Amino acid sequence: MTHLSPLEATPSAASTRSAASRPSRPVDPAVLQAAAGAAAARVAPVWPLRTFVAVNPFLGHAEDPFAATAATLARTTGARLLMPRAWYRQALAEGRAEDADLTAALAAATGRPGTPPSVDALKVALARPAPEIAPTATTLAEVVDRVHGTDAATVVVEAVSRWAAGHWDAGQAAWAQPGRDRSPFAAWRLVAAHDRTPEIMLGRAGLRAAIAALPEDAQAAQGLAVSRLALPDAALGPYLHRALASIGGWAAYARQKGWQAELSGGTDDSLDHLLAVRLAWDLALWTVFTDPDTGRAWADALTAMAAPDDGAAAAALAPEAIVQDALDRAAQRRLGARLTTAAAAAPAAETATATRPAVQAAFCIDVRSEVYRRALEAAAPAVETIGFAGFFGVPLEVVPLGAQTGGAQCPVLLAPAATVGETTGAGQDAEAVRTRRDHGQVRKVWSTFKGAAVSCFVHVETAGLLFAGKVLGDATGATRPAPDDRTAGLDGAAARRLRPDLEPRSLGGRAIGLDIAARVEMAEGLLRGMSLTRTDGLARLLLLVGHGASTVNNPHRAGLDCGACGGHTGEANARVAARLLNDPAVRAGLAARGLALPDDTWAVAGLHDTTTDDVTLYDVADLPDSHADDLDRLRAWLRAAGQRARTERAPGLRVGAGVDRHAAVRARARDWAQVRPEWGLAGNAAFIAAPRDRTRDLDLGGRAFLHSYDWRQDEGFGVLELILTAPLVVASWINLQYYGSTVDNRAYGSGNKVLHNVVGTLGVLEGNGGDLRVGLPWQSLHDGHRLVHEPLRLSAWIEAPDDAIAAILARHDGVRALLDNGWVTLYALGDGGRRVRRYAGGLTWDTAWGPAAGASTAPAPTGTARGRSVGDPGRS
Repeated sequence: MTHLSPLEATPSAASTRSAASRPSRPVDPAVLQAAAGAAAARVAPVWPLRTFVAVNPFLGHAEDPFAATAATLARTTGARLLMPRAWYRQALAEGRAEDADLTAALAAATGRPGTPPSVDALKVALARPAPEIAPTATTLAEVVDRVHGTDAATVVVEAVSRWAAGHWDAGQAAWAQPGRDRSPFAAWRLVAAHDRTPEIMLGRAGLRAAIAALPEDAQAAQGLAVSRLALPDAALGPYLHRALASIGGWAAYARQKGWQAELSGGTDDSLDHLLAVRLAWDLALWTVFTDPDTGRAWADALTAMAAPDDGAAAAALAPEAIVQDALDRAAQRRLGARLTTAAAAAPAAETATATRPAVQAAFCIDVRSEVYRRALEAAAPAVETIGFAGFFGVPLEVVPLGAQTGGAQCPVLLAPAATVGETTGAGQDAEAVRTRRDHGQVRKVWSTFKGAAVSCFVHVETAGLLFAGKVLGDATGATRPAPDDRTAGLDGAAARRLRPDLEPRSLGGRAIGLDIAARVEMAEGLLRGMSLTRTDGLARLLLLVGHGASTVNNPHRAGLDCGACGGHTGEANARVAARLLNDPAVRAGLAARGLALPDDTWAVAGLHDTTTDDVTLYDVADLPDSHADDLDRLRAWLRAAGQRARTERAPGLRVGAGVDRHAAVRARARDWAQVRPEWGLAGNAAFIAAPRDRTRDLDLGGRAFLHSYDWRQDEGFGVLELILTAPLVVASWINLQYYGSTVDNRAYGSGNKVLHNVVGTLGVLEGNGGDLRVGLPWQSLHDGHRLVHEPLRLSAWIEAPDDAIAAILARHDGVRALLDNGWVTLYALGDGGRRVRRYAGGLTWDTAWGPAAGASTAPAPTGTARGRSVGDPGRS
């Protein structure tokens, strides 16, 4: 195919030629479609605020090596995948990695561009100023800005953001934007063709006319833009990647719409339409900026984008990439030494004595649960704690009372396998529904009054005093928020009775509820997933604890709730799981499958409030009288554990020793000015799937995901396959969200929380405009003085046979790509945790792993995360 330059004509002719007469080139639709699909695949989804969950922002790059991706991003979007060079110099000066770690990292980097020949040469390179890496990919808007000194790139982003916020608004706007019944591209064309703002801001007429002249079909508009801009095939990939990155927040939201549709077997082309919108803006700018200087600059840009990668960016980033690897290895070395030392000191499995625990308490694998589990075990040595994904293996859609649809209470990797409703008890639902609907109507009318064009100005004067009590309560912390608003509109008695309804019935023309067969299937998966197949050893009380976070005035509240429950609290999942295990019919079905539960074992559901470290128990009235003393003792242990956990967390929250720490930590949940009610999952660095005995005596500092797993009870390794393909992947998403938000908060985070404004109830803007922000606010990562989250890639420690792990990886390309390309590091624990082997990629393993020669196993000497050494997940 012949590629034509936009400036094949002479400069004098180009200066008078209209944009429409500039040379273009024919476009192969298949080539464009493939390039657009590849660019879209680079976009990671972001979920709306009501279900905000952690997402790996580098999801579209998992098939590429970590270091290579750092160079790709630097060349195309200008985003960072590594910390600044000065930060790495400081890390080495503080002793967070040793020469043995640098040597190992250098060996792993052999053959990559710019790899120094020795540790000394690496340190010399690191001491030099970091070279500037100018992105070679660009949009026409950026070229116009360089030539004319305009702010076209910002104007385009603002215009796209204004339109997208209105088009996808989920209930915030009082007035609907025109065209919401049309396809996204057609809707944008309708609005943009009448929007004078960009023309005024840029001082150029003709933008609206250029947009009105576009075809109505999104793909046709893409083809026209690529043709008129004369983009050669070799430049298509970098250009389209850059174009989507320029509106990365809204692109991520559109990608989420497609993700959700695909989970249910459907499709959604919102992202493809959004790409057409972005290309159309460049075409419109090309139409009105017809001068020769713009043409020459764009021709140069096309040449740069079409040029093959010369490796310069990779070479420039080599020192940072190698030291990042060394820091990861150093943290892994210290943790590995602690795990093997603890295993060596523990009695062998065949000689260990088994006693029936008083309580078995299952918590989410969330790193915050590690702190509470340790506290509970210290307060009550007779309690055995278990780690399991917080949705407890029951992927549900929970429909609130009075509603027709609900939210998915499961990881976003999965689709709900069943739908359940809610009930307040036999014969009482109708009244509760009426009360809730009346409440909703009142709220709707009041919201309309507050947001209407005229009454919003007199709202405070008219009704301000009615809010005096609420304002005073919120300001003083007297208002006590619930972890979620699922009881809104119900009186106290109805709210206390509200519970999931498992009974099969029809709702809105679809069947919901769980029949006995489905209940038995879920219960069996729950027990096997927690390695509780030896049911004769179950405790009298089996406590299933979900988690959620109490916080007020926090748009990202769902991000502190349970990611395994789709950004909701784990209450519903825990209550359903407990109901299943207590159901006599389910128990009979389990017994027929060889999983007979002891007659005196009863399941209790709970919710761990990770902000206050209080645990609420549910449905305890269902317990038999024979377990009254057990319940009282459990409550006392939970209170003691909460006190221990709050005491441990208080210093990291800067709660001083001279105050009532328990009251101060709890008050953060009610403080509407609190930018960090808790630290969430900051500091996460490791995932461990092994029997609890391997870690019970270790303080891991709230930095490890702990999944209980005993491979000896996993016939056929079905549970191991689930762990590797679901919990491990979710943990990697969390880890890389925190990593990305730390290394480049501009690209992968959401900036300053104090400046956030909610848009469309979907997400936040930083300030009053700009792109939709994704990821975590800076206050969730930094305490104002230091980073609380050190950027370390996740290390996974799985106690299982090497060949079993490798066989599973061979069947799952996506998981294997994460490991082979350096996004996650995998270690296999063997011989009861006494032997460690590192996954070397390509389904191979390194020889038996031990501390690096000459390297210390002590924690790094400086830097803290939640009061812990940032280079070491936990304390020695």
